[in-house]
Amino acid sequence: MYPSMKNDLILRAARGETVERPPVWIMRQAGRYLPEYHKLRSKQSFFEMCQTPETSCELTLQPIKRFDGLLDAGIIFSDILVIPQALGMQVVMLEQKGPHFPEPLVTPEDLEKLEKVPNIPAKLGYVMDAISLTRENLDGKVPLLGFSGAPWTIMAYMIEGGGSKAFTKAKTWLFRYPEASHRLLTMVTDATIVYLTQQVYAGAQMLQIFDSWAGELSPQDFFEFSYPYLVKICEGVKKELKKSKRTPVPMIVFPKGAWYALDKLCDSGYDVIGLDWTIDPREAVRIRGERRVIFQGNLDPNILYGGREIIESRTKEMIEAFNGGKQGYIINLGHGITPGVNPDDVRFFLEQCHKYGSQN
Repeated sequence: MYPSMKNDLILRAARGETVERPPVWIMRQAGRYLPEYHKLRSKQSFFEMCQTPETSCELTLQPIKRFDGLLDAGIIFSDILVIPQALGMQVVMLEQKGPHFPEPLVTPEDLEKLEKVPNIPAKLGYVMDAISLTRENLDGKVPLLGFSGAPWTIMAYMIEGGGSKAFTKAKTWLFRYPEASHRLLTMVTDATIVYLTQQVYAGAQMLQIFDSWAGELSPQDFFEFSYPYLVKICEGVKKELKKSKRTPVPMIVFPKGAWYALDKLCDSGYDVIGLDWTIDPREAVRIRGERRVIFQGNLDPNILYGGREIIESRTKEMIEAFNGGKQGYIINLGHGITPGVNPDDVRFFLEQCHKYGSQN
């Protein structure tokens, strides 16, 4: 048994309850913008940090400690690319460059190199150990989120061999090898369902699925190669939890750039839809209509470089645009925080979230 919750604000908000103020957390809140992160990074490689539960726990707790009382959730320090690793691919994190696959998938024949049904508890047990350790160390201060990447985004990395500007290789697969693409997407989906379920068993209280490259797809291709797999993950995780007599945890999907799919996403089964900064909050609220889901987002992360005046004004405007935020809303950025942000400006942003979130 874990310690009882002292702050369950985000869990209540995700369930659609009226709350005293909208909860706030930040994507990538445990990361490179924090000086304390770099002290640990100097001693271990990126994936060594992910694979060491004590280090992952410490990194997860760093923003909670620094911004004491201002964050309403922690998110486990890990990476979406542990799934390709579990499937048998090598992934390394290059400093200043990002993830790199020395041997990406080139043709459908390369699918034979993958482990079709990996033993997720064995391969990624270190993530579950980190989650359990972090739940204990959080001592009920805030809930803990687990996460994974969405199948299309994971597939894109596996084929491109890293990040990309045009996604030519990954899209070539979609258009030239659609059957093989669906096979790969299904493989990733099935592994992800097991992975997320195991995270809940380990102590995760909410889950987020990051579809970082959703906006690279046309609406037609999103609804063929991404959306069905997002739905399958949501349904699969909830089904497995119910089967084991566990109460399903709130699930967030963040399909960055897929504003065109918002209406359908509201009926996808997810409890919370993450929004990036390219959609007007009032338009999102209009599309949602009666509160079918909770929204999360959607401040442009680069506003944190603009100075205190614009941080305050844009935060206030955002909260007001989401109807004051006391029902149906979780505050976040519209994507992950970037490495150059001053932590003092992050603190100021969080203070404004509390200030204006409590006023409405």
